[in-house]
Amino acid sequence: MGDIATLGDLRGKRVLVRSDLNVPLDGTTITDDGRIRASVPTIAQLSEAGARVIVCAHLGRPKGAPEEKYSLRPVVDRLAELLGRPVAFATDTVGESAQAAVAALEDGDVVLLENLRFNAGETAKTDKDRAAFADALAGLADAFVSDGFGVVHRKQASVYDVATRLPSAMGGLVATEVDVLKRLTVDPERPYAVVLGGAKVADKLAVIDNLMKTADRLLIGGGMVFTFLAAQGHEIGRSLFDPDSVEACKGYLAAAQENGVEIVLPVDVVVGKDFSADTQVDTVDADAIPADAIGLDIGPRSAELYAQKLADTRTVFWNGPMGAFEMAPFAAGTLRVAQALVDVTADGALTVVGGGDSAAAVRQLGFEDDQFGHISTGGGASLEYLEGKELPGIAILTKEH
Repeated sequence: MGDIATLGDLRGKRVLVRSDLNVPLDGTTITDDGRIRASVPTIAQLSEAGARVIVCAHLGRPKGAPEEKYSLRPVVDRLAELLGRPVAFATDTVGESAQAAVAALEDGDVVLLENLRFNAGETAKTDKDRAAFADALAGLADAFVSDGFGVVHRKQASVYDVATRLPSAMGGLVATEVDVLKRLTVDPERPYAVVLGGAKVADKLAVIDNLMKTADRLLIGGGMVFTFLAAQGHEIGRSLFDPDSVEACKGYLAAAQENGVEIVLPVDVVVGKDFSADTQVDTVDADAIPADAIGLDIGPRSAELYAQKLADTRTVFWNGPMGAFEMAPFAAGTLRVAQALVDVTADGALTVVGGGDSAAAVRQLGFEDDQFGHISTGGGASLEYLEGKELPGIAILTKEH
């Protein structure tokens, strides 16, 4: 698996780099630039090596055709600001604008192509349907660098197929992510705790399955808590609930007991009458949720229990907030877990915040990235790796073509 050095002297060469610039926007305002900042070192490295850098990425989920609200245009200025050099923008991905912009590049210059997913070939299901788009993308460049960790679990044209058509290497961001994930899966330092939150149990079933073999403790928060509580026979009111996963949760609770893995569930819950910041709020025991209430965060006793369960850990992986952290009355659980991770990081533990909502949460709640061991740029990719799945965008870089 080669890094950028294996591509040799890049001066004057056109290098296509697949970055992850899928940032949250409020209209055209970037609300969290973490993924742009994480992409900058590899782009800067290529530019400083004299390469003619062609950055490609996606934003949101357009349906294979241009949609103004998913344009990457708002990203250009922030990328240029962080790079400290101008970044050109092509208004298409492989069309006239892209070709002209690439032709105009001088050594060290950078261009960002428009959203890859404006072309249906990017996300097409079969190799054959992705081929023409992959050929056109590869035709813009002399070499390829894969640096978008948030998409390496997808078999897509810019992630997988281009790597079969050009000399390819792994960018620094992807290399770091893979290294961190190996530390979570191959002989992790113990005690090893995994904190899982977010809305649905179904999204996390496979990863819970696999973590039962490696983790010492699983701390469950977020909306998925209520399916576990239902599996224990408790009233959960109008809380988020996944009836199809109840049996699986019962199985995990039994297997955990059998295998000596500790599953930690909340002892109290913050509830509201409605899913809103100004609803009537109450804290109740986890086994006494009123029939007309919605559970929206782990309670204060649970937050302290979770902090206690993290205090002696040497390795922690966290994916998914503890509650509806975007609303102040339901942010305390996520805030307390984040602080517990900061504390054990300071004690030398490896702490990994697994992308997506967890990364947004810690930044929104006022924490700095460097207070944690590693903030992943790819929640879905991290989870699939921890499930034991092969990630196509990583696998293709290790194969002989």
